[in-house]
Amino acid sequence: MGSRVLRVWVVLLVGLAASGVRAQQTISPEVKAKVDAAVQRVMASTGVPSAEVGVVLNGKIVYTAAFGKARLQPERAATPAMHYPIGSISKQFTAACVMLMVEDGKMSLDDPVARWFPELTRAKDVTVRMLLSHTSGYSDYAPQDYTIPAWTKPMDPLKLVREWAEKPLDFEPGTKWQYSNTNFVLATLIVDKVSGKPFWQLLKTRVLDPLGLHEVLNLDTDRARLEAEGTMRNALAPLRPAILEAPGWYYGDASLAMPVADLLRWDISMMDQTLLKPASYKAMETEVLLKNGAPTGYALANDVAIRNGHREIYHGGEVGGFVAQNTILPDDRAAVAVLTNQEASAAAGGIATAIVGILEKPAPGKDAGAAEAQVQAVLNGLEDGKLDRSLLTADCAFYFSDETVGDFAASLKPLGPVVEVRQTREALRGGMTFRAFAVSFRDKKMNVTTYSTPDGKLEQFLVETE
Repeated sequence: MGSRVLRVWVVLLVGLAASGVRAQQTISPEVKAKVDAAVQRVMASTGVPSAEVGVVLNGKIVYTAAFGKARLQPERAATPAMHYPIGSISKQFTAACVMLMVEDGKMSLDDPVARWFPELTRAKDVTVRMLLSHTSGYSDYAPQDYTIPAWTKPMDPLKLVREWAEKPLDFEPGTKWQYSNTNFVLATLIVDKVSGKPFWQLLKTRVLDPLGLHEVLNLDTDRARLEAEGTMRNALAPLRPAILEAPGWYYGDASLAMPVADLLRWDISMMDQTLLKPASYKAMETEVLLKNGAPTGYALANDVAIRNGHREIYHGGEVGGFVAQNTILPDDRAAVAVLTNQEASAAAGGIATAIVGILEKPAPGKDAGAAEAQVQAVLNGLEDGKLDRSLLTADCAFYFSDETVGDFAASLKPLGPVVEVRQTREALRGGMTFRAFAVSFRDKKMNVTTYSTPDGKLEQFLVETE
């Protein structure tokens, strides 16, 4: 439900190292051709039936397009004007409603849940901030990546919260990070009480209308207006229609659908800070730390990261039959949004990653040339079943057992020689330098990720499909 796409997968696929996005007002024909080709390549490799794709550069929408089939039977081609569910990206809109109530002086982020729902577990110890940052300890009612029987029947959001938030906590409030859709249904019910209005009415009058987002749908009431059909696949079998969850299960955590252009307009409002006060945006975009000071990588309804000195704000989303990805590079005034119609598919994240890679300036770290040469040399050796173990840390040497080296040789040799190695990302983590590389073999393109210790040893060398 909503964020059933695993956060770990999102971080790996959409932690887009923004080394700087090209300054331009429009996409040139050459870049557009590359973007189109990247989308089609990911769609072909994943089998996703359709994708709506949009790009913002310099704070302006410069590209929207749709690919593939929005419906399979009868066939209907996707268009950029179609409404696709955005899943848990909806949480960003809910957090904005909370911040509006804070700005109105009606509540604060550090108010305890007990102010409105004293009957819930540890309600005096769980705060609104913990709900919006997934540090509350309330268990997730929807971790599955398929539709379970309960979700096929309408649900009262208040009943849902009482069922799941009256259970024992999964951990002490503020001591761990764990994604939970329950948090945002509860936050939405709090907004209802604070505002004195139904959530959709508040969202429409205070968020959607002021931003000109006139094509946003409420999946609880407007699902008949969805032009696209969600799909699913059992293993490698043909695509089948997916089951969209019944009304009531989405309340505030995955309740919205829209064309890709409206999602991009939302992204622009985040960059330009046109709806909320600066302090509210700062709260939404600042990483929440655990009580022991440990990082979470999450702010309020936003995954956050800094890579190569550039801020990234991103979130994925999934509901039955649909997956979406939204990535904002606020300091570069750029964004990429992707909407797809197959559940549990990696296509949305893969497309977003590919597009940002095209838009980035080719400005990797100062040691990129040496790192690229090292990767090529290691790959050349592995294709022949050889490896210079003096390059490896003890951990990496353990990973590269004789069996592992044999697997690398057997699977890489048929791809032909390495034609090009290009560093695409560099960041610091765990006292080491992380690097990502796009590698072109004669017959296939692959990705390589490495970790290097300060003394230059390789702690990691992994090869993955593009």
